[in-house]
Amino acid sequence: MCFLLGSLSLGAQVRTRTFNEHIRTLRVPRMYLVLQDGMIDGSEPDNTLDISFDEMSHDVHFYTYTVRHMNADWSRESDILSTEYLRGFTTQDIVDYDHSVNTSRLYTHYAFRFPNDEMILTLSGNYRLTVYEDGNPDNRVAEVDFCVVDPKVKIEAGVRANTDIELNGRYQQVDFNVNLHNSDISYQPSEIQVVVTQNNRTDNAVTLTQPTFVEPKRLRYVNNKDLIFEGGNEYHHFDAFSCFYAGTGIDRMYYEMGDYHALLFPNEITNGQYIHEFDSDGRFVLNAERTQDIDTEAEYVWVHWMLPVSKPWLDGAIYIGGDIFNNELSLKNRMQYDADNGCYWLTALVKQGGYDYQFWFIGKGTQYKTTTQRVDGSYWQTENEYAVYVYWRPFGARYDRLVGVQILH
Repeated sequence: MCFLLGSLSLGAQVRTRTFNEHIRTLRVPRMYLVLQDGMIDGSEPDNTLDISFDEMSHDVHFYTYTVRHMNADWSRESDILSTEYLRGFTTQDIVDYDHSVNTSRLYTHYAFRFPNDEMILTLSGNYRLTVYEDGNPDNRVAEVDFCVVDPKVKIEAGVRANTDIELNGRYQQVDFNVNLHNSDISYQPSEIQVVVTQNNRTDNAVTLTQPTFVEPKRLRYVNNKDLIFEGGNEYHHFDAFSCFYAGTGIDRMYYEMGDYHALLFPNEITNGQYIHEFDSDGRFVLNAERTQDIDTEAEYVWVHWMLPVSKPWLDGAIYIGGDIFNNELSLKNRMQYDADNGCYWLTALVKQGGYDYQFWFIGKGTQYKTTTQRVDGSYWQTENEYAVYVYWRPFGARYDRLVGVQILH
């Protein structure tokens, strides 16, 4: 039986974000956790979130976190009580912190593990963990979105360059099947919702509400134009492991006015040829020489990007994309044009390490749909990471269950 294709652009997917300029380097190690025997209690380190961030002073702050169950599109909380998805306390104080040691900029490193023996998760689905200050939930400083999956379906997925738009050109097509192999559960196609992301980005994520074909015990999502993604290009990279030597992608390091600076090599607009480079699909890793504890001994460095362009683009704006800026589109990562020097530029304070980044252009009136073609180009050969999330809300249920996740490299 064939269904009409239905899709919806997703505005908020799995991501981290901060709400205070003094909170930096918010790190979350993985995108999802796996429900085991009906719970996650933190007893297995590989199935927990080690969350950490820096506050840019040596003052001790009182931070608390809480967690809420969200619906499939992250737009609001689920219609269930916290006692239904959480066992133990509903809030927890962050008590583990350490001051930076021998750094030019003072900061305090906070860290905690979730879930734990005092806050145990018992349901699958989307979760939003909120960190707030001074016991006031309205005084948010950071949020972490993550998922818990209770595997009940099998996903068979693939990526190809032969799309309905062109053959071996700028785009990649994602196709997948959802095998409803669990005979104890009766799935209806109208109860299934699927989300597909590329490199954990939020701007081009897609939600599908109907499959292309329905077969006995299988839903097929094939030849769907909404699952055609720009291939993009491999991410650029710089490595600020040293404050004294220029690492990969860095023209020079220097010390000025009490701070370290990393001046990156000027980037160039692509010449239309794909060149393979190994990248981390937008992620970053902290790395600093001559340190025993990267969390408290790494320096914060002013990183300077420059993109030579003879005239400013009047039809849109250019951003630096990647986990370095939580894959957001904000003033923090929007580049400014310097008419005197004929270039776009951006300066940001980041912790020592290796970082991936891309140039994202967003045209006027495109509703936050970005493209890499303006600067980095787009190629079918580009290696990207796709994630397929399958949600299920049975008739009469009050929340969306996450019943399958498949990661494609």
